Amino acid sequence: MLTRRLENSSPTVTVVGGGVAGMSAACALAEAGFHVQIVERRGYLGGRASSYLHPGVNEVIDNCQHVLFGCCTNLAGFYRRIGVADRIHWTSAMTMIEPGGRRSRLGPFELGPLRLPAPLHGMPSLMTARAFSMADKISLGRAFQAMMQPDAPDAAQESLGHWLRRHRQTEGALNRFWRLVIASALNADIESIAVSYASKIIRELFMNSTAAGSMGMSSVPLSELYVGAEEFLKQHGSSILYNTNVEAAQWDEETSQWEITTRKGALLSDFLVLALPFEAMQKLLPHLPPGDGVAKLAAQLERHEHWPICSVHLWFDREITALDHAVLLDREIHWMYNKGRLQPWRKLKGSYVELVVSTSRTFAALPREEAIAQSVRELTEFFPEVASARIEKAALIKEVRATFGVPPGIDSARPSAISPWPNCFLAGDWVATGWPSTMESAARSGHLAAEAICQSIQEPRTFLDPDMKPTGLMRWIRTENRDQRAGNK
Repeated sequence: MLTRRLENSSPTVTVVGGGVAGMSAACALAEAGFHVQIVERRGYLGGRASSYLHPGVNEVIDNCQHVLFGCCTNLAGFYRRIGVADRIHWTSAMTMIEPGGRRSRLGPFELGPLRLPAPLHGMPSLMTARAFSMADKISLGRAFQAMMQPDAPDAAQESLGHWLRRHRQTEGALNRFWRLVIASALNADIESIAVSYASKIIRELFMNSTAAGSMGMSSVPLSELYVGAEEFLKQHGSSILYNTNVEAAQWDEETSQWEITTRKGALLSDFLVLALPFEAMQKLLPHLPPGDGVAKLAAQLERHEHWPICSVHLWFDREITALDHAVLLDREIHWMYNKGRLQPWRKLKGSYVELVVSTSRTFAALPREEAIAQSVRELTEFFPEVASARIEKAALIKEVRATFGVPPGIDSARPSAISPWPNCFLAGDWVATGWPSTMESAARSGHLAAEAICQSIQEPRTFLDPDMKPTGLMRWIRTENRDQRAGNK
């Protein structure tokens, strides 16, 4: 690999893409002394995890509710770096509601100072949850016990659906836990999820520690979080080019620099980070230099598939629930987030809720009015107050390219941070991070790309935040041997 440090100046890095992956890479590199410029085709940061002023309702809304968990160490580290960690609202309990209103609570056991050690901390709430029959609870316990063991050699090649049938899961456990909680977390149906990723999520969220499963939600619109990233970059002598689309990039052997072509003119850079979704990377690939490894990367990109997420935003003239959020069972809508309560700065007289539908291509195909009407009908089954409330405005957001799938065998289609080109590195939730398609995977990929750049000039730096350590009894249970630095290999 050709590398060159500029005399009497900092090396320059162009990061293509202003999503979580691009921002985490850019901020880490700026902190390390590089001169960084993010090139973003839109007028705001965030990529698939952003917010904007919706003209139909004249409200700033997120394109979908995004959450982080205590185990998302790199996303949390990115938020700390840019000074916005205090804008995350944390909770450790999850309310599950059945049609008709019956509720069950999942979360760690707490009785005054008494705490159960991991992985037992969630057992009392599971055993008392009325949403599951005793047979459901026994089958879930059997599956959890199996997932505490190291992954089988073929775990990355077996589907979760097949694994669950082997472990005799009941219909209640399948429908109210695996198809909802886990399939929603990975945004795919259980037949399209590799066991290795499902078991990782189970261990991280429900077993390793109480803190690992805590859920965090932004108390401000997502794009407002990223103002912190823009300010951080400015303070470190770096910048963002908005509304700028990269059309091509060429490596100049004589100057050891990248020449990046945009409609606004050419950019020169010592290093290039391509922090794009896989489909955007596919489009750019023909406009990058030929070379060894390009065909392999193209073949890897071809194997990825999108899964949609839809969200319905509803404003009511009155409060319909005092819950901050809830899991909704047995219906098309999966999650309710009470944005009026989570974001009190809105100072609403009524209420504003966001309903999330994961994995459903059928719902994503519905016309706007039909999708909203179905959502309201179903919401009434969980919260009777909806029947007497007046809907003041509504919005439907369809993110048809929300995530990439993690089916059996997908690991071979996830490249490392090292690209086929000199001084060029890859970032994005789809590269090899050991995580499924999440903001945590995106943040990790950015940190891995930043580390790879520093390593290439023989000035190694560590940006990757380590995994949260297991606590309680989980400290003595070896569950996996996955190298979290897979993206550097």
